[in-house]
Amino acid sequence: MDEKPLNVASWAELRECRKTGSKSLHTTVEFMPGQVICKFGAKKSLAQPNYLTVQIGDRQHIMLDPEFLQYINHSCAPNVFFAPSDRVLKAITKIKIGEELTLFYPSTEWSMDREFDCICQSKDCLGTIRGAAYLALDILTKYKLAQHIQQRLAKGP
Repeated sequence: MDEKPLNVASWAELRECRKTGSKSLHTTVEFMPGQVICKFGAKKSLAQPNYLTVQIGDRQHIMLDPEFLQYINHSCAPNVFFAPSDRVLKAITKIKIGEELTLFYPSTEWSMDREFDCICQSKDCLGTIRGAAYLALDILTKYKLAQHIQQRLAKGP
């Protein structure tokens, strides 16, 4: 059973699993595909990734502002996308009230600080997630990708 949710924005709440301590961000309103959910900025900019950063350029990684956005977990069937060029978080599917917000991490991350085994349980789960550099082009083209990832892919191996 999850603990009482913590409201972090007019459109979101943070939930924590009592058993595992893992946190996740959930909506309190409905979003439609393409809708901007919120703007984001950089609390801090780094040259190297860490497990809390989002990559916004070839060698640019940011700590998110607002900070609660760091609790958007990975899924191989995501419902949101960070658009670094516009500094907005967008819905890519219809998101119902109470639904967890999920992101395809390789959509912004070329090579991640820490690989992990995905537990999203989607029918297209990719297993180990390490970043876009480690995925085949035919897999990546199924996803919405940040400009810096698209540009890197266009350069070829």
